Amino acid sequence: MVKAISLRNVDLSLGRGAGRVHILKSISLDVIKGEALGLVGPSGSGKSTLLMCMAGLEQPDSGEIIIQNHDLTQMSEDQLARFRGKHIGVVFQSFHLIPTMTALENVSVPLELAGGRDASTRAAAALARVGLSQRSSHYPAEMSGGEQQRVALARAIVANPAILVADEPTGNLDPSTSVGIMKILDRINRTGTTVLMATHDVAIVDQMRKRIIQMETGHIVRDQERGIYGHTGH
Repeated sequence: MVKAISLRNVDLSLGRGAGRVHILKSISLDVIKGEALGLVGPSGSGKSTLLMCMAGLEQPDSGEIIIQNHDLTQMSEDQLARFRGKHIGVVFQSFHLIPTMTALENVSVPLELAGGRDASTRAAAALARVGLSQRSSHYPAEMSGGEQQRVALARAIVANPAILVADEPTGNLDPSTSVGIMKILDRINRTGTTVLMATHDVAIVDQMRKRIIQMETGHIVRDQERGIYGHTGH
């Protein structure tokens, strides 16, 4: 099996002085290419921070994060940005759409920033994948929350990244809309994209077909697929 991501002894603390908090505690984890991985746990468990480390958006204090034979911890911010542009798509709880741009224009942005060709054509294809072709000329304010999140998903996958990272992608959505987003994530995963998601909603993550990792106080305490039980963190 080919590893998409490999973490070794990842540690991270945030804050300064007396307010410094140890967020991730010696995390080691392998993610197989094509897996769908759900990170669950209460607020403050470290799940979103771990996800951001795997996306190259947060740098740990120590340890290794290997993706595509590259150690993200050895890269500069510019190198990380270029690496993400080629290999990693990211979706957040807040949609982060540009309000003055249409859905099509929002999805085109990553391709245009990378100097890609046929940006509009590829953006239209990405919108079709999330079922929003009919909304391509609409602005974010003219769309529902679920539609905005689908635009954000289209933008994340428009460059065909090997890895899709989703941090609380259903956090601002109602239950029925959340189910629709999960179905789209599942379809994306079925095409071979490795999907990583952090959520506090266990009911949502139960719909994922693959692997669920539970975190508490900066530790992995349960790896459901493999039945691995680690440090409890208490």
